[in-house]
Amino acid sequence: MQIPIYQIDAFTQNLFRGNPAAVCPLETWLPTQTMQNIAAENNLAETAFFVPESEGFAIRWFTPKAEVDLCGHATLAASWVIFNELHYDQEEIVFTSKSGKLGVTRQGQLLALNFPADFSDPVDPPEGLYEAIGAEPVTCYKGKTDYLLIYETQKQIEQIQPNFAALDTISDARGVIVSAPGDIVDFVSRFFAPQVGVNEDPVTGSAHTTLAPYWYRNLAKTSLHAHQLSERGGDLKIKMLGNRVEIAGKAIKYLEGKIYIPE
Repeated sequence: MQIPIYQIDAFTQNLFRGNPAAVCPLETWLPTQTMQNIAAENNLAETAFFVPESEGFAIRWFTPKAEVDLCGHATLAASWVIFNELHYDQEEIVFTSKSGKLGVTRQGQLLALNFPADFSDPVDPPEGLYEAIGAEPVTCYKGKTDYLLIYETQKQIEQIQPNFAALDTISDARGVIVSAPGDIVDFVSRFFAPQVGVNEDPVTGSAHTTLAPYWYRNLAKTSLHAHQLSERGGDLKIKMLGNRVEIAGKAIKYLEGKIYIPE
């Protein structure tokens, strides 16, 4: 069996920046364990698989360790493949997923994801979280899948050096987002998720479904410019749309090939 594979750098227009994702278009679903094995072999933060449906596509996402319910950068990457490699002739792609219906539209050079917003609530931190992150925040929030720690300055976010082994013991969340107002953008962030095999994710679309409502409330702006402060870095244009979030960015192809799996 041969399966096409693409590697796309998402949330960037430049190679070797943004967040790399593998994308595997399928005619029908592979066994879950096979998809998990492919994701582990790829050893990227996410591998996206999609299959055609009557009114769009169904999509699933895997880290090297686990299937996840939502991934932004791999959805952006999959959409780039559908538009540019499969020559999809519609202006909007509709995905079905574990997080419900997800839309992706072309807006000039941008691809805009339409995701459900995650309105987080203030919580007491679990034991050991601040020690694992290495810097105490102003406040701690919890969304559907992640903790959100808010700091005062961009420099604090840049200087955070987590203890990943300790962070891996925080078992009631997919990961931890850290964020602060940006020096030249509305806000900056980083995302750590050793719990699912990704110590630091370069650019995390799904984390911005939690970040967007927070900064919308605190900056009183419906349109936001965000930058993720990983080594590779990435830029996101964000709009709040009621209980949805539009997250827009660019993408570029790095690699394409085939996976060979014995019958």
